[in-house]
Amino acid sequence: MRAYGRRHRGLLPARGVGIALATGLAGLVSRPGDAWLFLLHGGVGVTLVGFLGVKLWRVRARVRAGVRARSGRVAVSILLTLLAVAALATGIAWVFGASLPGAFTLMFVHAVLGVATTVVLVGHLRDRLRIPSRASLRDRRQTLSWVGMVTLGAAAYRATDVLGTARRYTGSRERGSDSGNDFPVTAWVADDPDPLDPEAWTLSVTGAVETEREFERGDLAFDTQQRALLDCTSGWYSEHDWRGLSVGELLDTAGPTDGASWVQFRSVTGYRWSLPLDEARDALLATHVDGEPLRHGHGRPMRLVAPGRRGFQWVKWVTEVRVWRRRDYSEWVAIQVSGL
Repeated sequence: MRAYGRRHRGLLPARGVGIALATGLAGLVSRPGDAWLFLLHGGVGVTLVGFLGVKLWRVRARVRAGVRARSGRVAVSILLTLLAVAALATGIAWVFGASLPGAFTLMFVHAVLGVATTVVLVGHLRDRLRIPSRASLRDRRQTLSWVGMVTLGAAAYRATDVLGTARRYTGSRERGSDSGNDFPVTAWVADDPDPLDPEAWTLSVTGAVETEREFERGDLAFDTQQRALLDCTSGWYSEHDWRGLSVGELLDTAGPTDGASWVQFRSVTGYRWSLPLDEARDALLATHVDGEPLRHGHGRPMRLVAPGRRGFQWVKWVTEVRVWRRRDYSEWVAIQVSGL
């Protein structure tokens, strides 16, 4: 058992970091009803704070010796520790209401540090952590202890709803609801096109439709209203009354063919995202927010309003609606490079 403990002593923390990364990434595309993802993410994070404290105390002598010997392995360990502490600290600080000057929120910084921690951890454990046997994975005592610690961590995280600042289950805080265009302007990665001229702008409907169409602004009726909440992955949310073009009515003008099942919204920048056909019919292509024409930073002349979806899926500067029989998974790449 001692040999097993030495061989797999990194298993639980590594598993915790893996769960934290997985739930954090899954949260980017979360839907209403996925609150458990964020509770699990917070619970694992609190648990890792305890693991980190114990780990640092246990290896303190080896770290001092490694620093004196200028060991590269110890340098990586120190870097990993600093990244882990920073990731946990920024997450905790965000929960309790701290903020940063400028465009970036602590939640965004926390996410970046979390990914960096995972990358360094993989390298750190490459020659230290052996793949556990099936028997060790079925070790009931180890599994129960881990579940128990995460459950306590989740309870502690949930307690911050009372002690911390008001936020949604996603961790986002309210910014600029019902104030027209006066809510944060953000862009995924590097999207920042020149302003579009609404009078020269056109909207195309293409793909798996009976008749491909191209509309000028004067051809469309922008009289559908919808109230929806925009929850940005950078840590804020804003609720507004939106007005624009019903996607369902737009699709009816082109007639999706049999087998059509996805609708993709494409930006002038090449950015794009898809929704299932039935969900897309209930979406809105907005031209106004709280009675004001959209400003360029919010997607003028037209942006997607997709209730229940995270902010990066609300495509801005829409110029094309494309109907597909299968989902276009290349959009996962397009959203990373479109602005470049």
